[in-house]
Amino acid sequence: MRRRVPAVLLAAAVLAGCGSDAGSDGKTEITFWDTNAGPARTPIWQHAIAEFEKANPTIKVNYVGVPIAQAAQKIDTAIAGGGTPDVADVATSGLGNLVAQKALEPVDDRIAKNPALNGKFNDSLLTTVKNVVPDGKMYIIPTSTNAGAFWYRKDWFAQAKLEPPKTWSEFFSVVDKLTKPEENRFGFTIRGGAGSIAQMLEVVYGQSGITEFFDASGKATINDPRNVTALEKYAGLYKKNTPEADLQNDYVKMVAQFDTAGSIAVMQHNLGSYQDHMKALGPDKVASFSVPKSDSGVQAVLSNPVSGVGVFAASEKKEAAFKLAEFFAAKETDGYIAEKSGVIPANTDVQGTQAAHITEAQRVLNDPATKVVQMPYYLPEFNEITKTWSEPQFQKVLLGQLSAKDFLDQFAAKLTEAQAGYKKRHG
Repeated sequence: MRRRVPAVLLAAAVLAGCGSDAGSDGKTEITFWDTNAGPARTPIWQHAIAEFEKANPTIKVNYVGVPIAQAAQKIDTAIAGGGTPDVADVATSGLGNLVAQKALEPVDDRIAKNPALNGKFNDSLLTTVKNVVPDGKMYIIPTSTNAGAFWYRKDWFAQAKLEPPKTWSEFFSVVDKLTKPEENRFGFTIRGGAGSIAQMLEVVYGQSGITEFFDASGKATINDPRNVTALEKYAGLYKKNTPEADLQNDYVKMVAQFDTAGSIAVMQHNLGSYQDHMKALGPDKVASFSVPKSDSGVQAVLSNPVSGVGVFAASEKKEAAFKLAEFFAAKETDGYIAEKSGVIPANTDVQGTQAAHITEAQRVLNDPATKVVQMPYYLPEFNEITKTWSEPQFQKVLLGQLSAKDFLDQFAAKLTEAQAGYKKRHG
């Protein structure tokens, strides 16, 4: 879903920001920007728009596809130049920036007044959206989210008469049983290179069962002794149950080992890699299980970015824009978008129409017993801390050059400082 789009769409993205005038046929025209456009997603949105226009014959929607790599810059340019779209596909990863520029309309009241949406989103998902902005309001109507997943070789598990693990003790046991270095088979592959920290945090908090990223005083919990123990167990897999080359693993290398080389039993990622695995291995050889429960019985999962639809404050056709946003998030359309995109539908009324891995992820997310550890995406320093600084330090832990405790103590200090600065600025 990150492929290039035709050049004509790029040109349209520059020119079509103000497409909200009434057309010559008397219809109200609004413009929708798809901020992650490509051959996989564009037809999905175009179909949803066509259905909306059938249901709302007085409104015409102009679709504009913008590649994800250029979306943030194009939206910032449109805001500065007064040429924003009326509606856009917006993820929580970029929501704080748009709200800081006062570019979006709050949607709390619209959700509350719409029976097709009110009460249809679980609390943890709403919290994820609200946490990225200082005022705690909703600025997008949610349409989907993602989830961590552990992809595994069904055929290997069957041969070994093993079941997908439900707890972390079972996980470590299964991984060990499936490791056969003499056959170039390893129970697991650690992501040691780019993108390693989110997956490490998922394993650590999943094991410890700690459910808050900061305690009541604002101190980061990442260096809690239970997390230190969890990281030691996770890092202990390296070279014992994983290939030594995992130190440099990014997503592409992990997938190559799991899908092509056929040397890995379990690979940690998220729902987004489903199509890669199905294409390479097929449904008879690969499936997924959710993040295991802690041995104390807690199901702790990290919050994932939420995608939704935002209405721009500069729109002159807000009523039509809101109707489109609400239509996308309602049961029928949200179910269609989620099924075709391979993500978890935000609307909890969407049930039973998804692939097995989506249904399982949706079950975990919507289970009242699940504890969602809210990641502090709102911190301006978070990206630098978890990428530029943390990734090379995590490699040192894998190599035994830095203890898990020292690494997490430094990690916690940086996060605690960033949290204190945010609280000071925003109260």
